[in-house]
Amino acid sequence: MLKKIFETKNCEQPVPKQLIESNINPQFIPQHIALIMDGNGRWAKEQGKPRTYGHYAGAERLKEIVRIADNIGVKALSAYAFSTENWKRPASEVNFIMKLLDRYLTNEIDTFQKNNVCVRFMGSRDGLPKNVQEKMDNAVQKTKDNTGIILNLAINYGGQTEILEAVKRIAAEVKNGLLSIDEINLNCFESHLYTKDLPPLDLLIRTGGDRRISNFMLWQIAYAEIWNTEIYWPDFSSEFFLQAIRDFQKRDRRFGGLNTK
Repeated sequence: MLKKIFETKNCEQPVPKQLIESNINPQFIPQHIALIMDGNGRWAKEQGKPRTYGHYAGAERLKEIVRIADNIGVKALSAYAFSTENWKRPASEVNFIMKLLDRYLTNEIDTFQKNNVCVRFMGSRDGLPKNVQEKMDNAVQKTKDNTGIILNLAINYGGQTEILEAVKRIAAEVKNGLLSIDEINLNCFESHLYTKDLPPLDLLIRTGGDRRISNFMLWQIAYAEIWNTEIYWPDFSSEFFLQAIRDFQKRDRRFGGLNTK
């Protein structure tokens, strides 16, 4: 875990060293950040290596970002690990990603425990290898009582599918007399999403230069701030992450209203 130092002036809680040195306001940290970790394959190609090497490097980078996010007070980090559309990629690449997920969820359990990380998943289990599903269940079970940052991994996830599944569950409850149409509101709908127990999404970070959402957390990003960078994910160091936080803190978040200050 990154070393922390204490500064109690004007702050009830200890302030991590990274905040003090990076000119970040500890009172305005985004509570939930989403990551579209793009550019692994292109990064590897520029290194003269296969795309699979980029995915390995990307997994290593995620570990660093989880540590720094936890250290500065982020409550939840949702990372787009594998989308419902990624099945269209070459079988060799898909198989490598599944093996990488297996190894990541095996090797990092002790680190999650040591650093009080709570691991969760969102997406469909359909099509995922049995061993990956078992490692997912094991990670959830072993870390469920941890009270630190929530690492929410999106595996076989699609935002449209998430919304469609929520609609189906609500429709079934209405059909079975468990819910009336008049009870369907924003809070009701959100309670049927994968992220029902997570803080509202504050910030979406996309690496790799593309300017699209790629079917990620379509409902949750309604009023999230979006931060894009040309940097490929394997090169997205903690300093770039802190840069995104600084930029977030400069945004005027009005949520459709006016800033009367």
